[in-house]
Amino acid sequence: MQTLRRFFSAVISASLILLNLAAAGQAQDVMLKSRDGAIELSGTLLGFNGEFYRVETVYGELTVDGSGVTCDGPGCPSLTDYIAQVRLSGARELGLVLIPALLEAFAAQNHLLAVLEPIDDSRFTYVLKDQRSDKIQAEFHFQLSTAEEGFADLIADNAEISMSTREIRAAEKHRLEEGQPHDLPYRREHVLALDALVPVTIPDHPVRQISLKNLALVFGGKITNWRDLGGPNAPIALYLRSHASGTSQSVTDRILQPADQDITDAVTRIADGKDLDLRVSRDPLALALMTHSYIRFSHPMQISGDCGVSLGADPRMIKTQDYPITTPIFLYMAMHRLPKIAREFLAYTSTDSAQAVIERAGFINQNLEEIPLNQQGDRLVQAVSVAGTGSVEKAMDLDASKPSTQNTGTTLKDLQNMLNFLAPLRRVTMSFRFLSGSSQLDAQSRANIHRLAMVLESGAYDGRQLAFVGFSDGLGPASRNLEIAQKRAETIRDAVLKIAEAVNLDRINITTTAFGEAMPMACDDTEWGRDVNRRVEIWVR
Repeated sequence: MQTLRRFFSAVISASLILLNLAAAGQAQDVMLKSRDGAIELSGTLLGFNGEFYRVETVYGELTVDGSGVTCDGPGCPSLTDYIAQVRLSGARELGLVLIPALLEAFAAQNHLLAVLEPIDDSRFTYVLKDQRSDKIQAEFHFQLSTAEEGFADLIADNAEISMSTREIRAAEKHRLEEGQPHDLPYRREHVLALDALVPVTIPDHPVRQISLKNLALVFGGKITNWRDLGGPNAPIALYLRSHASGTSQSVTDRILQPADQDITDAVTRIADGKDLDLRVSRDPLALALMTHSYIRFSHPMQISGDCGVSLGADPRMIKTQDYPITTPIFLYMAMHRLPKIAREFLAYTSTDSAQAVIERAGFINQNLEEIPLNQQGDRLVQAVSVAGTGSVEKAMDLDASKPSTQNTGTTLKDLQNMLNFLAPLRRVTMSFRFLSGSSQLDAQSRANIHRLAMVLESGAYDGRQLAFVGFSDGLGPASRNLEIAQKRAETIRDAVLKIAEAVNLDRINITTTAFGEAMPMACDDTEWGRDVNRRVEIWVR
């Protein structure tokens, strides 16, 4: 009762709480009354999730805990016959296989029977029944379209969950949050799985790598011949998914826009990812950008930089975000509280059981792996190759704002100290990176904060050392870069521990350290390269 009183006090002034709107002749759908009859609230019922009423009142939209009130009026739902209704809308490729597979596994784990009821090519319903009583517990309604349409349904309150192969855009996020409270106690963005944008060609093509800059110029129509990429004198045949696909929109957001390019009309559009993969594998002139999850017959190219560093899209590189164009798979939630069974399903998707389902569906799971230092040869070779090779300007911290392709501030002694520290530890396949030109974490890193907090609370690292290790790009004075990297490591540590309230800090040795620009992952001559280099890694012993 006290909780209910505090809730109403937060949204309604004390002089208004006891108003009986029905007595004033204002007919409404429902009247919610506190158990002792002291508080009454009238309004139009917008939804009921089995626990909470969502009501439109003269004070705005309110969410009220059903355990503290009774409901009177024609709009009141049946408490005994309640069936949770969950509407999912968005990316077809997620709704066809991945999320249904997860839902079926979730149902089986909870002694529920998942019954598929098809409607048409784009709509179907999963009915979840209790295996013993055959009572319907929930209905999950799927609308398969595009990420863009999924966000539109979420904004229009026509869906509780939006399925997306790309991150929500700023305009969409603004429309979703417009007029909504921002202090609700649950997150709206959920990283379900991992994927990556990968340039692909025919398997025996002579060009094996390409820079992000050249990718933008190629798909912007500025480079049209393979000769300009080090290949034969032949035209480039460009392929992408359809305009409405989240993958194609990610190409625009992640590659074209940063380079001030628009996608050329010369691109051939393919609706299905499997068809795109097969088409490219048979066309000797083809160059396509597609997601890692669809690559079967075509050949992935590496992303290269002018300084000689190249990065491939293998699962570990995607998990650590060392590969520069990772594309997490998202679920976005409505701005109101979801039914309990929907929240339980979302929690299930982070479990080991769900991660196995995700891997079988062809996506990259988020299970944490530990990589010994001696299995990170490419990174060590790069660190050694650029250490101690600085220019006079860098050594004297002159003109240090000028982009450099070399990690010139690191001495061989610095490198030796780093290797001595890291040698007995293992790198965890989880990193934290920041939005370009910002101190804010990117979407995958925001999810990693919560995932690492959950792992710490589970006791998985009890009795071990866990180090937050900061790295930087090579711009500016080396001493300043080291300081920034250390601060980032401490910031990430604090953010994780703030969420991991149940962790026993007496059982784990948590430290922070930094090595600045000592181990670059990419070239500093491009913004994306600097973004990749600015990171916090997790190492354990």
